[in-house]
This record gives sequence, C-alpha cells and structure tokens, in this order.
Amino acid sequence: MSSSIILGIIWHLVGAASAACFYAPLKKVKKWSWETMWSLAGLFSWVILPWTVSYILLPDFWAYYGSFSLYTLMPVFLFGAMWGIGNINYGLTMRYLGMSLGIGIAIGITLIIGTLMTPVLQGKAALLIGTPGGRMTLLGVLVAVIGVAVVSYAGYLKEKSLGIKAEEFNLKKGLILAALCGIFSAGMSFAMSAATPMHEAAAHLGLNPLYVALPSYVVIMGGGAIVNLGFCFIRLASRREISIKADFSVAKPLLLTNALFAILGGVMWYLQFFFYAWGHASIPPEYDYMSWMLHMSFYVLCGGIVGLLLKEWLGVGKKPVAILTLGCLIIILAANIVGMGMAS
Repeated sequence: MSSSIILGIIWHLVGAASAACFYAPLKKVKKWSWETMWSLAGLFSWVILPWTVSYILLPDFWAYYGSFSLYTLMPVFLFGAMWGIGNINYGLTMRYLGMSLGIGIAIGITLIIGTLMTPVLQGKAALLIGTPGGRMTLLGVLVAVIGVAVVSYAGYLKEKSLGIKAEEFNLKKGLILAALCGIFSAGMSFAMSAATPMHEAAAHLGLNPLYVALPSYVVIMGGGAIVNLGFCFIRLASRREISIKADFSVAKPLLLTNALFAILGGVMWYLQFFFYAWGHASIPPEYDYMSWMLHMSFYVLCGGIVGLLLKEWLGVGKKPVAILTLGCLIIILAANIVGMGMAS
C-alpha cells in the first residue's frame, strides 16, 4: 500500500473524528431551541468558513467562480442541497428510531449509495467488477456495512441496558426517514464528483493538491445551507413555543457561552469536510469514490470510540462493549481491504 493511500486513509479518519465529536459542544447549549443552535452552528460551518477559506486560498475569489457556467455549478449546488435534506432527515430519524438503530440504517444506506452510485455517475462502473482492485474495494464496502451493523447493534444493546428510548418511537416512519436520510446524505459524494471541474481549475491556479476541493464547498455547502437554514427559520417563524427573540433573551453570560459552543460545533462540523478534502486528494483518481465509504465508516468507528472515552458505556455490561469493539475492528479491517484494493 503506497504512502499516499495510507495518508489519505488517515486524513479521512481525522475528518471522521471531527464529525463524531462535533455534537459534544452543542450539548452544552442551554435554554436555546434546537433551531437557533443549529442555525448558528450551520452559519459558520456552511457559509462563513467555506467562504473565508476559499477567499484566502484563491488568487481572485470572484474571477474563479465567475469562470464556471451555470451548467457546471448547478449540479454541484443541487447535490449540496440534496445533502442538506439528508441532514434534516438525520435528526428526524434519531427522533423516531433512536440513535443506534437510526445511525445504523441511515449510515449503512448512505455508505452503499454514496460509494457505489458515484462511479456509476462517473462512468466507472466497469472498474467495480472488471478489475481486481474494484472487486477488492467492493469487498471492503461489504465488510464496512457489516461493521456498521455490528456497532449499531452494540448501540442498541447499550440503549436497552440504560433504558434509553427514542423520543417518539415509530418504526414505520423511522425506517422511511432513515432510508431518505441515507439516500439524500449521499448527495455530498455526488457533489464532490460533479465538482471535479472546479477542483481541476483550482489546481490550474496553483493550489496545493490538498486544497483544490475546498473552493467547491462554497457551492456545495451553499446548497446545504439554504435547505437547513430555511427549514430552521420556517420552524422559528411558525411555532409559538420557540422564537429567536426568546432564545436571545437569556442572561448575557449564557448567551455568550451558548454562542461559543454553537460556533465551536459548527467549526468541528466544517473540519470534517476540510480533512475529507485532504483524504480525497490522496486517493488515486480512479478510486476517488471510495472516499465516501472511508469517511462514513470511520464516522461510525470514531463515534464508538468517543462514546467509550466519554464513559457513555459505563454500566452497560461486558457484552455491548465487546460487540462494539468487534464492530470497530471490522471497520478497521474494511479500511485495510479498501486500501489494498486501491493499491492493487
């Protein structure tokens, strides 16, 4: 396995670790509606940071984006909006199925769709079954899905042991939302593929290969921002029990603390895709669709590890922890299989 591939896998792991930790600061926000908290975090994650980073990187910010036709930008934007819809469905999935079952189904579906549909859209489907490396990466995807399922089952046992239940458990509604979340969340993988001309243009301007994907986030996350912020603002305007005015009427020390924690969560959410771009740049171009599989499987892996470090598994017994450990090892095995497939 080449050093570039190993480095790419490591960067995807770093990005996934940031994604697994991003909600920890948001849990510290008190007496704010979820909509206000999510909007402020999202404003930094989807708008301020992508624009700021791109402005710093690009020699001429406006000339770069003005060089692309609407035909090039529109699919990137729409796939970003698709990813944004997946974000909303993700939260609703947790509401009706609970964390473990919801994550297992949603992540499993988006991992499969985002990984396998991307080469189909790129016209590389023959690589999947027609080459030894493609077949090896397919095996890695299968093993990763098994690992996600095992970790999710461990989470289910944990929730059962601790008496944790979904807020409004509804299996039928939850399964539909989980499927929609899995499908729409794969929009990020499709958006990265559609943004290839933007990456190539950034490289032509002399940007470091690690950074060439970052300017495309202005368009990708712009689509996601419109969907998410629009959803939050509509709810804030239409529901009597929540309002921005009430949220910002809390005591000034709490207002400042809430704002800082929300912003920190947004920064960590952005950093997952910052390092995703680094990992994506280190993967061989013919296997770039595997970036999504690595990111999503590592997301589940890091989520399990973070839970252990935060002592969320204390008192659940040995069996759930043993199953969690097994699932994490299976995901690590999947990453190695994919790495060997890309190196073959």
